[in-house]
Amino acid sequence: MRPLYRLVRGLRALFSPTRIDRELDDELRGFLDHSIEDKMSRGATRDAATRAARLELGSAAAVKDRVRDAGWETHAELLWQDVRHALRTLRRTPSFTVVAVALLAAGIGINTALFTLLDAVVLRPLPVREPHQLVEPLTRYPGDPRRNGFSWAFYEQLRDRNTVFSDVVGLAPARFQTPDGSGGFESLDGNYVVGSFFPALGVQAAAGRLIGPEDATPGAPPVVVVSWAYWKRRFNLSPSILGSQLVLDGSAATIIGVAPRAFTGLLRGVTPSIWVPVTRPMGLGLIARLKPGVSIEQAAAELRVLHRSRLEDMARSTKDPQWLRADTELASAAAGLSALRDRFATPLLVLMLAVGVLLLLACTNIGSMLLARAEARRHEMAVRVSLGAGRWRLARQVLIESALLAGAGVAIGGALASAGAAALLRRLMSGRLPPGWPATVDLPLGPDVRVLLFTAAAGSIAVLLFGLAPAWRAFTSPAVAPLRQTGTSMPRSRRGAAHALVATQIALSIALVAGALILAGHLSRLLNQDLGFQRRGVLIVSLNPQGSRLDRAQLSQAYRVLLDRLQAIPGVTSVTVSAVTPIAGGAASRFVEVEGRADDGNDRSRVALNWVAPRYFATFATPIAAGREFTFEDSGRPGVAIVNQAFARHYFGAASPIGRRLIMERETQAFEIVGVAADAKYADLREPAPRTVYLHAFQQRVFSDFALRTSLPPASLAPVVRSTVTEVVPAVKIAAVTTLDDQLNRSVVIERLMTALSTSFAVAGAVLAALGLYGLLGYTVTRRTGEIGLRLALGATRNDVLRMVLGGALRLALAGAAAGVPLAWWTARIAAGLVPGLEAGSLVPIAAASVALIAVALLAAYLPARRAARVQPADALRHG
Repeated sequence: MRPLYRLVRGLRALFSPTRIDRELDDELRGFLDHSIEDKMSRGATRDAATRAARLELGSAAAVKDRVRDAGWETHAELLWQDVRHALRTLRRTPSFTVVAVALLAAGIGINTALFTLLDAVVLRPLPVREPHQLVEPLTRYPGDPRRNGFSWAFYEQLRDRNTVFSDVVGLAPARFQTPDGSGGFESLDGNYVVGSFFPALGVQAAAGRLIGPEDATPGAPPVVVVSWAYWKRRFNLSPSILGSQLVLDGSAATIIGVAPRAFTGLLRGVTPSIWVPVTRPMGLGLIARLKPGVSIEQAAAELRVLHRSRLEDMARSTKDPQWLRADTELASAAAGLSALRDRFATPLLVLMLAVGVLLLLACTNIGSMLLARAEARRHEMAVRVSLGAGRWRLARQVLIESALLAGAGVAIGGALASAGAAALLRRLMSGRLPPGWPATVDLPLGPDVRVLLFTAAAGSIAVLLFGLAPAWRAFTSPAVAPLRQTGTSMPRSRRGAAHALVATQIALSIALVAGALILAGHLSRLLNQDLGFQRRGVLIVSLNPQGSRLDRAQLSQAYRVLLDRLQAIPGVTSVTVSAVTPIAGGAASRFVEVEGRADDGNDRSRVALNWVAPRYFATFATPIAAGREFTFEDSGRPGVAIVNQAFARHYFGAASPIGRRLIMERETQAFEIVGVAADAKYADLREPAPRTVYLHAFQQRVFSDFALRTSLPPASLAPVVRSTVTEVVPAVKIAAVTTLDDQLNRSVVIERLMTALSTSFAVAGAVLAALGLYGLLGYTVTRRTGEIGLRLALGATRNDVLRMVLGGALRLALAGAAAGVPLAWWTARIAAGLVPGLEAGSLVPIAAASVALIAVALLAAYLPARRAARVQPADALRHG
């Protein structure tokens, strides 16, 4: 370090203004001596030659000043002097510095954390060749979300007949069972991929080779490619795995290669452990690469033409004309498939809007504090101007102080952002994921160029937001008036900027509080609506019979025994088993034909389908409105069904459906309706209860979601339930144990997170607005002490002073409310357009937020007002 220190000192000495001045002075002294000698040689006396040479020397000295002032070395030295001065100034006011840096660090850190998540979900491109050329075909059946799912026949048609894509590849998610080395089995999430998958993406193997077209032909030897993460976890990065066998669902496949570490699949957050080639026709998700020069609009137009025949076939085969109204679109896949973006991009954008307002609030608060500091430093600035300091120099000094504060806030906020992004990811992903997704979702949250640029931009914008007003104040500050001023009152012309900043804080806080109230009301409506079942007191146990080697009959018999054993546990009042439990997602849906009712094809739609065991409706406390519930005696009888009230109203009106028959799509037998159950939510709390048909679980298939209603806390029974399951069906694994209440809460985890964060932001905004008003009034009262004393001396009462200060605060609060109400209304409309089901038409939350902020403002103003009312006139006049 010592040689480096000496080098820096040498460079500073070499380019310092002192050295430059010394060199210029030596040249000027030489110039003076030479000029005197020249004039004396022409006959001039020494005195005359000296006078003439000194006149010429004055011009040369001016040249010296211009050379010194124009050199970049001097500018660098002056900048360094300003930085050191700013550091000393900030060090002299540690409380101000700490508060300002903390506010900026919090605002920038939260913004960066959310942008990091947004970048990982929406913006970060896939680590493949030319990702911007990748597109994803999507279809949207009327009333359904868009999906990427196509038949094998359409994949071949699109691959062979298109003119806009250079490659079309397909993949299908799958879950495999493989021996875990300890006598049990491990579930592996993987993908079936077509043979051109890796070549089309331009992905190179980390070891061995990747799947090629030759591996996806019928009869080809079974092969598998493992991910880098699985290679490390299972095989400790051993190169000897190449050529070894991996048993998948009882069949051996040869490991031919390892995918690169950076490639984690096409769906963000879901990393397949293995890739297996497709050797038989199956349904696929598609991704395509645009040809050079082809726009996404041109490709979408051709895709619609090619897809039209498939939609016509679907409408004809399913007798559903709604397929003819299905949309076909093409989305960019540069950042991967759209499933994760469709689920999480909107909440992240709403939260980004809220934290952007919070950062703006922090900046206005710091701007208010800097203006107060600038007012306190007016005398210092005036002295510096009087001594020759340029106004640009003063403005630059203030901007450098602002930049140092922002730099510290960026450094601390950026350091905290990674941990904040990871915590937000855990909260977001703790909710219900789409069916077939793995239990955990992993996103790369390390900073990249976009995150770093965003953080730098946030810091730069912060400097402009809170630094320009004080810098302009320093630039326009009069040089003489502050030196002549003997009072301490703040001129009226200088109060406008501070008042405007405080009113802005109140307006922004109203928008934040109103947004938090709207989101809280939305969450409350979701959780407190009539669900059609009782959420409390239900324990859910999900079993995984794969690998148990039990056939359907054996499993059915074992589950009948298990139901009886679970029913005998003390505290258990009812037990059942079903295909899905409420709000678990993944409910099946099919078309249905009702006997004796002509179906209107234009009104045809799917109905939700669930297979349930006896005591299902008693376990979930769903009332039976008519007819009866299933019994175990129904197992050997013709098919029976229970429908919900929405189904009965649609198909039968006021008539009774009991005894009527219906036929499900892809079913040959008819089912007799034996009961009508109350409407209940299943797939989504945000949608009305769908038309639903319940089939008898023990008449067709075996399902593994057990539900127990208990009179005790459900979680307390989990250990005894686990031991009972292990004792009765030791070959069947327990996949999960949870409560219906937790399952419901996970379904609204995004709304809970948005409400919790927006509430935190609203509280922080209200506190910042209160602190800003308190600081402004406290400073104003201090500066107006003499004026207040004069008023008291002339007969004003203390109540008059109290009303004067509180009246000023009320006017500021009302001005902020006047701007905050339309701002809150505008932001609420934006949020309503992004969040499904969010109601933003009511003015009640905005009015409540305005009243709350006005009350907070008056509360913040009370202490300065009380202090002003206690001023002693004699002391105040001496102070003034």
